[in-house]
Amino acid sequence: MAAGSSGYRGGMTTALERPRSGKIIGGVCAALAARFGVPKFLVRLGFVIFGVVGVGELVYIALWIMIPKAPA
Repeated sequence: MAAGSSGYRGGMTTALERPRSGKIIGGVCAALAARFGVPKFLVRLGFVIFGVVGVGELVYIALWIMIPKAPA
């Protein structure tokens, strides 16, 4: 290991990009789950809960626009 490098990645595994497979609507939840190393189910459940509150849909649409698709 290089000097000053701890080797800890913090659970983040990949770049933030929407996958072309394994998605349900736009791939936003799958992208977030892959990036932060959490199950897709938990991310989707979080968006459903935020949707009941009224902000989940707006956040999902904004992320759908901002997160690029994975290369083919």
